[in-house]
Amino acid sequence: MSPLNFNSNILTPGQAYVIGVGRSGIAAAKVLKKKGWQVILSDSNENPTLQKQAQELAQEGIEVRLKHSFNLEDQEKPDLIVVSPGVPWDAAILEKARKKEIEIMGEIELAYRYLSNVPWIGITGTNGKTTTTALIAAIFQAAGLNAPACGNIGYAACELVLNPTQPLDWVIAEISSFQIESSSTLSPQIGVWTTFTPDHLNRHKTMENYYRIKASLLERSRSKVFNGDDAYLAQVGVVDWSSAHWTSTKGREGLGSQLLAEVYLEDLGIMAFGELIMPINLFKMQGNHNWQNLLLAIAVARLAKIDTAAIVEAITNFSGVVHRLEKICTIDGLDYINDSKATNYDAAQVGLSAVTGPVILIAGGQAKEGDDLAWLETIKEKVSSVLLIGQASTLFAERLEALDYLNYEKVETMEKAVLRSLELGKEQKAKVVLLSPACASFDQYKSFEERGDHFRYLAQQLAMSNDILKDG
Repeated sequence: MSPLNFNSNILTPGQAYVIGVGRSGIAAAKVLKKKGWQVILSDSNENPTLQKQAQELAQEGIEVRLKHSFNLEDQEKPDLIVVSPGVPWDAAILEKARKKEIEIMGEIELAYRYLSNVPWIGITGTNGKTTTTALIAAIFQAAGLNAPACGNIGYAACELVLNPTQPLDWVIAEISSFQIESSSTLSPQIGVWTTFTPDHLNRHKTMENYYRIKASLLERSRSKVFNGDDAYLAQVGVVDWSSAHWTSTKGREGLGSQLLAEVYLEDLGIMAFGELIMPINLFKMQGNHNWQNLLLAIAVARLAKIDTAAIVEAITNFSGVVHRLEKICTIDGLDYINDSKATNYDAAQVGLSAVTGPVILIAGGQAKEGDDLAWLETIKEKVSSVLLIGQASTLFAERLEALDYLNYEKVETMEKAVLRSLELGKEQKAKVVLLSPACASFDQYKSFEERGDHFRYLAQQLAMSNDILKDG
């Protein structure tokens, strides 16, 4: 078995194998190396960026194997395997390693083993995780606490182990279902569940399994906070989560007679555990979904005994997060908005509902399973033209035609989409160009962040070119 001593968190050096040369994999490898482990870091890809990283890591004594698939035949059996979130938890090689009694975990779990003496806040859910996490971090930091955000936002969790500039007061972690799967002991002081709708079913297979994975994190959380406006969570809450703390934008009794919200909106004021916190109009972000995220963050803050003044200060200064309804620029009255983090139908529908129409929508990428009907109906209601990119172009075109929506163009790339958006926007007197893909990014980009960054760059370049033409 692994030489990890989980009770004392003391690591006895052994051989560790880390899969994935991404930010989290590199951080995990550095943590283990710092603690005296012999570390091998591998990635199935190879490119100039990875080669440069490999050279830098080699100088730190970490062996990197690129264009390499991990196996148990060509090397000494490791004591520990650390996997990136992209590696399926039921992959054949991991099942084989389990039979050999090799300990397997994710990067967040490794960080938790070292930082379990610090209280954690774990935020999960299908949508709303990033904004909720950012809000919580802003509130805690306004209160003067050293409470960095990590996981799918901010730092890789192991970076907090590597860089202890000052003692941590809290760790605020956005945690996906992939990361929960590989974190068997992670037990937050406060767990948050934002929403639950179909997603990642190509990996988790069934909604029941997806729910079970999410629920496992909340079950291990000392205090639990739920969004009562989510229909599924409210339905199961009566039986599964009756002792949790519930929030609702629909008032204290917005969940029905069997569950009462403790943090809720009343006459456009935010009430939390019997106290008026602030009027909702002090919050700059619009949309009911953002109000839901805000109530969750306030519930966490009050459970952590953050004072009201710090909560109000953070909320009134909070303007949003990158890649989630992020305004980039305005060109001749046309707002360019980056919603690249909308990687499924529900998130894309929420984003589209939040902006002012008429809209030029850029959508597409690597399609996911799920119910697209609400998204398509919102397109019919608010979108003057859809520009389709990536692998999902043909599928989305067929779905739009099935609903008698014909105002779409298959433009394939982001470059063509951004250029065409300005032409169409002027012709159709649109208000917004919205990148809200409803898809994963992996057909054309490494991540939704890279996709959003590319859109931002192209929109800013288009704005500059348009200004030069007008000045000329």
